[in-house]
Order: sequence, then C-alpha cells, then structure tokens
Amino acid sequence: MDYLAQSFSVRFEYRVYFTTGIFEADNESLSSFLKERSVPEAVQKILFVIDQGVSDKHPRLQQGISQYFKRHPGVEVVKELLIIPGGEEAKNNPAYFDQITKAVHLHGIDRHSYIIAVGGGSVLDLAGYAASVSHRGINLIRIPTTVLSQNDSGIGVKNGINQFGKKNFLGTFSPPVAVFNDDRFLSSLDQRNWRSGIAEAVKVALIKDAAFFAWIEKHTEDLVNRDQETMNYLIRHCADLHLKHIGGADPFEKGSSRPLDFGHWSAHKLEQLTHFEVLHGEAVAMGIALDTLYSSLAGYLSPEKADRVLRVLINLGFEITHPLMQIKDQHSPVLSGLQEFREHLGGRLTIMLMTEIGVGKEVFEIDTALLIRAGKELSSYSTRQTMHHL
Repeated sequence: MDYLAQSFSVRFEYRVYFTTGIFEADNESLSSFLKERSVPEAVQKILFVIDQGVSDKHPRLQQGISQYFKRHPGVEVVKELLIIPGGEEAKNNPAYFDQITKAVHLHGIDRHSYIIAVGGGSVLDLAGYAASVSHRGINLIRIPTTVLSQNDSGIGVKNGINQFGKKNFLGTFSPPVAVFNDDRFLSSLDQRNWRSGIAEAVKVALIKDAAFFAWIEKHTEDLVNRDQETMNYLIRHCADLHLKHIGGADPFEKGSSRPLDFGHWSAHKLEQLTHFEVLHGEAVAMGIALDTLYSSLAGYLSPEKADRVLRVLINLGFEITHPLMQIKDQHSPVLSGLQEFREHLGGRLTIMLMTEIGVGKEVFEIDTALLIRAGKELSSYSTRQTMHHL
C-alpha cells in the first residue's frame, strides 16, 4: 500500500487573570495584555459581544469600556457593541451567531484582531463559536461574569451552540487567548445564579480533590451568605482544577472519557426537558445527587459518604431531584440523555461514578433498575429533609 503520512502537534497557551474592576481607568490588566501581544504595523481591532443581562445590571459598562480605551489607546474598538440576550436563548437562536459573524465581516475583524466576550457561559459559548469559525480562528478574550463561567465553562476550550434540540450539537475546541475573571461582576447576580456555579465546584471536588470538598462542606454557610472572599477562593481553586485537567492527556476529548462531566448526562437532558427553566448548575446538582446515590447503590461508594454529598448539596440550597429526573421505565424521557451523551462523545457509553470522595471511576453501562431505585430514594430523601426543616 502506497501512502504519505504526516503527524504534528500544536501548542496552546493562555492565562486566566483574576482582577477587580477590569474597565476602571487605573486597571492595566487588559491594556497590558493587549500591548504585550501587539504586532508592528498591524491594527488591533476589538469587537465586543456583551450579555444583555450584564449590560442591564451594569448600566455604565458600555460607557466604561469606551472611556477605558480612551485612557489606554493603541487599539481600535468597534463602536457598535453587540448586545446579545443571555441564557440558552443565545445558543438556541442562530440569528445571534449570524449577527456576530456579520459584524466580523463588516468591521474587518481579522486574525490580528479580537472578539472580547463579556457575559455568562451561554454568550461566551456563542461568541467563542463565532470567533473560532470566522477566518478559521479569531483571537477570543473571555470576561466571564457568573460564578459558573468564572470557575468552569469560561476558562475551558469548548465553544458551541445548540441544534436539533441537543445541547452543544454544533461547536469547536478552540482555547481563548486569555480569560479575565472580574469579581465585581458577581455582585449583581441573583441568588440562583450565585449558587448555580457552586455545583461545578462540588463536582470537580468529588472526582478530583477530597480536601476541596471538605473545604466546601466547611464553608457552605459563608457561600450561601455571599461572602466574596470565600467565593473568590472557590472560583480560583475550581478554575485551577479544571485547567490542570484540560492540560492533561485529552483536552479535545478525542476519547470516550469525559470525567469532568460527572453528573452531567442527566443534567443536560433535564435542562432540555424543562426548556432551560432549570439552570445548568441546578441541573448539575441534581445530576450529581443521582449519580452519587447510584454509585452507592451499585456498591462503589459507602452510604455514609453518599449522605455526606447529599447534605452538602441541600445545605447549599440546591434541590436534589426533579419530577422529570424520576425514571419509571426504559422509556422515561431523561434516559435518552444516556444515548445522547454517548453520541456526543463518540464510541461507547462512558459514565463517571464515585468510589470515594475525591476519586472517580468510569463505568461503561448503567443499570436502569438501579437508576429507578436511586431516583425514588432521592425523592424520598428530599421530602424527609423538607419535613425536617419545617
């Protein structure tokens, strides 16, 4: 057999910065980064894509951006700041993707230029997807504004939008050139969105860092009461764990293993079944609860440790189950999430369970009878806890 072969690797490198008031005049985090990357005789243009919810809650943001770059010249900011509705609407409606790519075309945003996305995970996913396919890759800077995006989605390498009723069906693996986590944006989050992002920290602690889980367990009251210093520590440590995983053996998920999606197979499906009325982090908390109890019933995890996990989720204010998470038989809607999960990964079904707090175990099949039992026990557990608090 006659053929030619080639093999090469591409190195990716980016930083996650932690700051306060990124567009304050005396904050040089962003301006210094742009100067560091400037290219002689190349014009650095910047197209901003901003989450509508962030713009509404921070009415001086657009003016602040304009004033910041007057104080820190050297780049050309497109005057038209694109304001995109946040939440899953950003990823469900292809018109917003078209709006961004059209702006890239009209304003001559080239591969020396930048898209700076400011917002929650959905707007970052959308802007990242548009950036990664325009000109085969425009520099992307992410400024995440939620707990969830600062500690997980906003610092990763994934971009995407929804299609055919499936979450992230269209997408790319394309890292940003930088991420700037500004804790000032967190002050405007409502309690649901403040809490929602904590679920991803619980998840990564449960499969990678028992000491971090113990820290979350100890600081649940501080987190619920919105202590900023405590939240800053949680975000930074969670981000560090996610980044270390991304830098491991399979950052672009070529295999069937996806350990950081512990609890996610049912969470993604629940989001779709509720038309995204259940927030991602809320769904993840329920998915964690289901897979934790399943791990216990399957003999991998002790009942005492499973109870410890459920109590932490409840103490953080999460619901641990939902009527649509209940599995009655093989045809229950949430079960289709297993097949969609397998398709999304490719290859055989691979689900992460727990053997110890801080230790994950991959399994390749799920016992529906045990899932049914886990769902019923979660519902009973949740009811008992509600009655106890009354």
